Amino acid sequence: MATLALHPGILADAEIVETQHPTNGAAAATDDAAIMLRLKAGELDCFDYLLNKYRRPIVHFMYRMVHNQAVAEELAQEVFLRVYRSRETYRAEARFSTWLYRIATNLAVNYARDTKNERTAPKLNLDEPDYETGTTPDVADQAMSAEAAMLRRERMNAIRQHVEALPERQKMAVLMHKYEEMDYKQIGEVLKLSESATKSLLFRAYQTLREKLKDFV
Repeated sequence: MATLALHPGILADAEIVETQHPTNGAAAATDDAAIMLRLKAGELDCFDYLLNKYRRPIVHFMYRMVHNQAVAEELAQEVFLRVYRSRETYRAEARFSTWLYRIATNLAVNYARDTKNERTAPKLNLDEPDYETGTTPDVADQAMSAEAAMLRRERMNAIRQHVEALPERQKMAVLMHKYEEMDYKQIGEVLKLSESATKSLLFRAYQTLREKLKDFV
């Protein structure tokens, strides 16, 4: 059985490990909650599987919240440390991913609250994913005119700023819905809202964004 060493580089180390199911017949346990229960029972290689599977999505989620790669990595590491530390009290009452994103959301909210007076408006980085398409702009594309490139950058910057300016819960819901592709039910479970309340929350968020971004449509 593998032993687990939690150290500052755990997330960086996980990047080079190919995601595989844990050994000892884990191929049959395709449900992540079941795999977490196996970790609870002492099968430490199950943690490696969950870490490798969810590391990138959690880092990306945190990055969209904080706009700082180093901070996103630190927060993601804390998410998985909490997963590991909570293994003995874990109860499979919801999807594993719902529980995981609830931990991530709470950490992101706490970070935003604790650093509210320290943060400045995020600067546009041409290597960042486009907030609408989720893709990275190809700055080497010579087919795009200078004017078109400038308009695209302005649009990306506007989208990011207005998403960032949304109330905290609306911003979280938009990020989970648009970029993590979660449905209303799962977002509601993460935010502890009913499905109808989640729909209403997202409706208000998208309505605000449409109004703020009408000049770019």
